[in-house]
Amino acid sequence: MSSVSRPTVHPVEAPPYTDGPQNALIRVRMKDVQGMPGTRGSLFLRLTQFVFGLVSICVMGTTSDFRSVTAFCYLVSAVSVQILWSLSLAVVDIYALLVRRSLRKQIIFRLFTIGDG
Repeated sequence: MSSVSRPTVHPVEAPPYTDGPQNALIRVRMKDVQGMPGTRGSLFLRLTQFVFGLVSICVMGTTSDFRSVTAFCYLVSAVSVQILWSLSLAVVDIYALLVRRSLRKQIIFRLFTIGDG
């Protein structure tokens, strides 16, 4: 025989299913992640997005040839929409923090994901 080790597979048996509500499968909730909707981290991120959006609009708007550069006009409109989105989500975060409510529902995550995308 050779001295080379051979891999072996040891199957793991699934735990037996039991009837009854006391032994039902326990759902594991996602732990709090920094920046998750309804947390102070999320509020901080949304407010900094809002402030940086305002600063970028001010910088683009104060250039001498703002009207002649069409890219600035398009960027200002895009950043304006981003500012409104950030401000509305900051208001939602403030509400969630004031009423101590968790925003862990799947529909809310979808809304935030689609809006941020």
